[in-house]
Amino acid sequence: MKRSGKGRFFRACGWSVAVVLLVLILFGIVRREELVRLYHVITLFESDVVVENFRGMDTIFFDTGTVHAGDDVWQLPRAEIDLPETYEYNGQTKSIDDFLEETWTTGMIVIVDDVVVYEEYFLGNDEASRHISWSVAKSFVSAMMGIAVDEGYIESIKDPVTKYVPFLIGSGYEGVRIKDILQMSSGVRFNEDYADFFSDINRMGRVIALNTSLADFIYTLENEREPGTYNHYVSMDTQVLGMVLMEATGKSLTELLEEYIWKPVGMEADAYWLVDGDGAELAFGGLNAVLRDYARFGLLYLHNGRRNDMQIVPGDWVTASVTPDAPHLMPGENPASDWVVGYGYQWWIPEKPEGDFMAIGIYNQFIYVNQDLGVVIAKNSAYADYDTDGEEKELESIAVFRAIAHALAEK
Repeated sequence: MKRSGKGRFFRACGWSVAVVLLVLILFGIVRREELVRLYHVITLFESDVVVENFRGMDTIFFDTGTVHAGDDVWQLPRAEIDLPETYEYNGQTKSIDDFLEETWTTGMIVIVDDVVVYEEYFLGNDEASRHISWSVAKSFVSAMMGIAVDEGYIESIKDPVTKYVPFLIGSGYEGVRIKDILQMSSGVRFNEDYADFFSDINRMGRVIALNTSLADFIYTLENEREPGTYNHYVSMDTQVLGMVLMEATGKSLTELLEEYIWKPVGMEADAYWLVDGDGAELAFGGLNAVLRDYARFGLLYLHNGRRNDMQIVPGDWVTASVTPDAPHLMPGENPASDWVVGYGYQWWIPEKPEGDFMAIGIYNQFIYVNQDLGVVIAKNSAYADYDTDGEEKELESIAVFRAIAHALAEK
């Protein structure tokens, strides 16, 4: 299955978690709150609750760490401009309004030349809703990695991760370079067979559902390819990056995000990060924030890591992050990649790039940046049919964003 592990860790529990739940109830070997957690895992993506769940993950069952906003908020001037009505996809002219409705959009903001020209919320969300990022969080982890390298906490991304996380010696990550993990090219085997009770994705889901250690789970993963040769999407790669950051700096990801990104960038609202049973953040998809702050992160990358005169993320890191630098990372049909979209350091690069790149999360979460046109688009969604055609809708989303960017940049 393409892009295995791409954040779909709760859906992966499926019937197998239901079986485990029944066994645990019969034998009474877990506390009531753990049973409640399992129930929420099983029903997290049900269409009648998915929208509410996505804007209230902290109220369901997870422990969290708070990322505090500062006082120096990055102000966003406003000037309302109408979006184009249509876009072209697969030879058809389609409605943008229909697309937003079809993908269960809960909020979208469009910024052109640092000015908010469109901001709307749907399905009960508003500007204060802290929506789960899913795999959009990976791009934040990449930014923190770039800063940590710049500040000398990490000597080189050519170092093996086990230099910083010796716990992983003996695992599939032993000797794998940080760079290969950044580029989803670790070579680690990750089985995403939902029907297999013992598959990696099902085991990971149970780890999170039972509030136990992701680090212990990661240690069980094995290597199947030479690192740096194949683009295979493994969400645990990002979790390993989080482990490197925590070990190298001696700080939690929550603390690092607040110090490195949230306050310097000038985010307007507190965010929170879901944590596992060890208190370690779910680096690969557990960040929750308001839509405008996702857009501010896009603005930071639009300006090559700068906010006004302050360089927050090193400019050369931003460039490297959105520039595929090996054959297996290139966009387009690629026998050495799981998908047609290219990859950098935890950022996606579309086919026929035009200065644009993206952070993508399941259920149609996006931060889209077009440096050539000066456009940033952030979108939160709760697309209930994601398991049916989610990847196709992601490709269609790129067409929508490009149509918006081109139309508004010309005004």
